[in-house]
Amino acid sequence: MRRNNQGFTLVEIMIVVAIIALLAAIAIPNLLRAKISANDALAQTTLKTLSTAAETYGTANNGNYPANVTSLGSTMSTPPYINDDPCDGAAHAGYNFDCSGMTTGGYTLTATPATVGTTGTTTYTITTGGILTP
Repeated sequence: MRRNNQGFTLVEIMIVVAIIALLAAIAIPNLLRAKISANDALAQTTLKTLSTAAETYGTANNGNYPANVTSLGSTMSTPPYINDDPCDGAAHAGYNFDCSGMTTGGYTLTATPATVGTTGTTTYTITTGGILTP
C-alpha cells in the first residue's frame, strides 16, 4: 500500500526563500531612499512655514520680526502663527531645527539632519525674506 505524501520539499522551500530575499534586497533600499526624500521635503516645508509665520508677524508688527520662535506660538499671539515649535531641541522627522538666529531685525533658521545619509541628506537654511538655500 502506498501513502500519498503531500507537502513541499526542502528544495522548493529554499527556492521560495531565495525569491523573497531577492525581492527584499531590491525593495528595502528604495523604501529607505523614499523615507529620506520625505524627511528632506518635510524639513524644507517646516522652514518655509516658520518663514511665513515670521514674515506675517513682521507685517503685523511694523516690520519687527519675532525675537524668538516662542513669539509665534499660541501663548504669545492670538491666533498663533504656528501651532507647534519644531525648534524644541528634539529631532522632527529626522531633522534638528535651529531657531536661535531670530532677531527683531530678521531671521536665519536652519534644519540639519539628525544623522546625515540616514535621516536626511542636506542642511537647509532659510533667511529673512524666505530665501531657502540647501
